[in-house]
Amino acid sequence: MATATPRRQPDTATLGPAGLKAAFNILEKWDCSLNEQLAILSLPKATYYKYRSQPDKAQLDRDHLDRISYLLNIHASLNTVFDNPENRYGFMRMKNHNPYFSGKTPMEVISTGSLAALYETFKRVDALRGAQW
Repeated sequence: MATATPRRQPDTATLGPAGLKAAFNILEKWDCSLNEQLAILSLPKATYYKYRSQPDKAQLDRDHLDRISYLLNIHASLNTVFDNPENRYGFMRMKNHNPYFSGKTPMEVISTGSLAALYETFKRVDALRGAQW
């Protein structure tokens, strides 16, 4: 009987800071204000500035890693769906009449700071790749 190989856990010490740098870049391309970035990443202002200047020193918990993952995946989905940068980076600021958004922009929804809002926004943006809505 073969034994199962234990599943390797991701190296959060390496992946976390790299993901955080990417998330900062994405949020800048989405033209996010400081307050939006603080809410989306769920970071206090002092910690945000520390992580901006020294991302390799970031102490990220599961919540932060989930937030970063959703941001990276939203960005990847938008890159798949749209060819032009105006839509890739502007979509998050466009009013959306999908029932979930109810006329709000995806940025208005995720900047509430709710992890659930990030997840739900990711689900809907990702569905665009398969034309499921």
